[in-house]
Amino acid sequence: QVQLVESGGGLVQPGGSLRLSCAASGSIFSIVRMGWARQAPGKQRELVADITNGGSTTYADSVKGRFTISRDNAKNTVYLQMDSLKPEDTANYYCNIDSRRQLGFPTMRYWGQGTQVTVSS
Repeated sequence: QVQLVESGGGLVQPGGSLRLSCAASGSIFSIVRMGWARQAPGKQRELVADITNGGSTTYADSVKGRFTISRDNAKNTVYLQMDSLKPEDTANYYCNIDSRRQLGFPTMRYWGQGTQVTVSS
């Protein structure tokens, strides 16, 4: 089994910062990709940021220049540094990984339970 444990969410004022962490554990051979998505009430889930095992990153246009994704391969952990937070960033943030259990096996996608980020004055 693969487990994802997220932390770092909370309440912050506009312009503030938060750092989210997500640690993966379990039956992991390799993590191909790690990322973050978010979902606000009444809205579709949107991809926020991704990072490949090679370190290539992608960001949603709405967070470019404000959010930074990084990973620690040795710890199977992905981070999301969020700066200059805006009220529209308020959402439940979900960690996700694409992991290969064994060499030659297909990758599978796993999701964390989510951590709430609320940006409000």
